[in-house]
Amino acid sequence: EDGGETVNAMDLLVPGVGELVGGSQREERMDVLVEKMKELDLDVEDYWWYLDLRRFGSVPHAGYGLGFERLVTYVCGIENIRDAIAFPRYPGNAEF
Repeated sequence: EDGGETVNAMDLLVPGVGELVGGSQREERMDVLVEKMKELDLDVEDYWWYLDLRRFGSVPHAGYGLGFERLVTYVCGIENIRDAIAFPRYPGNAEF
């Protein structure tokens, strides 16, 4: 919203887990994007490619993300999300 009091976003909250799904609409207005970049002291020239996506082919769009481990935790009634992670990451386990 132009007034700055609300955004086009949503969260699906479930008991015992918290946020299961989060989503938002992307900003497609060129003038708003450029002004925000300047406000954050970003070099607009560094983001020419992103601005061109908006200038030459973008339409208003949105997206969402679902936390798979959170879904497993909720559906299976698991108390701790750490027990729902199929391939946990911890220091020293990655071969890269």
